[in-house]
Amino acid sequence: MDGGAKMLDDPTFQEIIIDITNDEESSVPIIECLLKEKTTDEEIAEETEIRLNIVRRILYKLYDAGVATYKRSKDPETQWYTYSWRFEQEKITDIISRKYEKFSKEIEKSLEYEEENMFFLCSSNEHRYNFDEASENNFQCPKCGGALEYQDNSTIIVELKQMMEKIT
Repeated sequence: MDGGAKMLDDPTFQEIIIDITNDEESSVPIIECLLKEKTTDEEIAEETEIRLNIVRRILYKLYDAGVATYKRSKDPETQWYTYSWRFEQEKITDIISRKYEKFSKEIEKSLEYEEENMFFLCSSNEHRYNFDEASENNFQCPKCGGALEYQDNSTIIVELKQMMEKIT
């Protein structure tokens, strides 16, 4: 439970949950209930005061994304089915890891591109071109005809390296 509570405060975790459910307001309280061992949709709706149909919609979206599971049982007296839900924290951890891995690869690719190229900037509209594009256009902006000037990209390279350090 303690690890789950910390996870709920993580902005990356919240962003992923909101992406999955498309519901910023209700998603986190519903997951809080699951982590507190409130397992049925009725218990969650009662605890959070969120309408039952919204609770169910969010739970099924979490299920479709693979971060929630359920067990169905039949009440012997009423013959009604009860769904007991479980939040799969390790699945979210996997999603976050994949997201960081993808982000890391994008930064690496950007860093490589910045280090391997020389850039020129249009002084009028700030469009940026690599050396090949600039030379093909005689160092004139193909969009406006303005002069292209050399751009020192060393600060971009430093920023990308700092980002890499932070996520690794």
